Amino acid sequence: MAIVLGTAGAGELGEVVGVLRGWQGEGRAFQLHPGDLGWFWRFGVEQTAAATRIWRRGGEIVAVGMLDEPDWLRMAIAPELQRDEELARRIVEDVSTPAAGVLIDGKVAVETPMGALVQDLLFKDGWDADRPWIPLLRSLSGPVPDPGLRVDVVGAEDAHERTAVQRASFDGSTFTDDRWFAMADGVPYADARCLIARNKTGESVAAATVWSAGVGRPGYIEPMGVHSLHRGRGYGTAMVLACARALQELGASSIYTCTPASNVGAVATYQAAGLEPQPEIRAQNREA
Repeated sequence: MAIVLGTAGAGELGEVVGVLRGWQGEGRAFQLHPGDLGWFWRFGVEQTAAATRIWRRGGEIVAVGMLDEPDWLRMAIAPELQRDEELARRIVEDVSTPAAGVLIDGKVAVETPMGALVQDLLFKDGWDADRPWIPLLRSLSGPVPDPGLRVDVVGAEDAHERTAVQRASFDGSTFTDDRWFAMADGVPYADARCLIARNKTGESVAAATVWSAGVGRPGYIEPMGVHSLHRGRGYGTAMVLACARALQELGASSIYTCTPASNVGAVATYQAAGLEPQPEIRAQNREA
């Protein structure tokens, strides 16, 4: 059957999120999580749809891509089709041809599941490995230590605190109250929680959003940050433990995140909360 590429319509995003949930599983390659789409949803449903690419075969979704930026595509491929030659060749053709409407001309990058055939074909076409990222994972089959801090689940009344901590944690962050409400209205947020950690005086010192893919499937942290005025006091580790407990309550089988290998501080924070580094992952990039 012919493979058809298209840009998602707003009405298709629920189907896309459901497919991405079903593709998550223990022992599978790390790939685009419904939480990635959920975090992008802060820009609104129309912009999220415009950034989403769908490959279908026989009407069924077989691959999904999300444009983090016009030059950066993150992908998920149906687990049973990750070595499918027809699909891999079609994806390579589409991401390599600006007229296909996936990536812009010039320097671009594609992140696909490690071990997928599309990676082999991109390398054969002259693409290079991008900088390494480190996935970190912790099983949630056993008890998770108490974080030792007060942690609140964010609702509409304290969304302003969640967004303020985000902006204080990441230089250049544009996370506003309006964007929190847009994210919270998104389909993926039905299986998500925003959390705020507070110190002894009640100040918000760290924040995170966790995304479940459903009971018995890996849950995901995206993003997690510590307020710039409160770093170096163990709040990051406490926040990650709170994330693990929240995902455990949602029925997740494990908790994971990914961070650049160069960010040794972040890697150490996640390890201190019991997340173990996994084999590095790399996107493929192509110069102009």
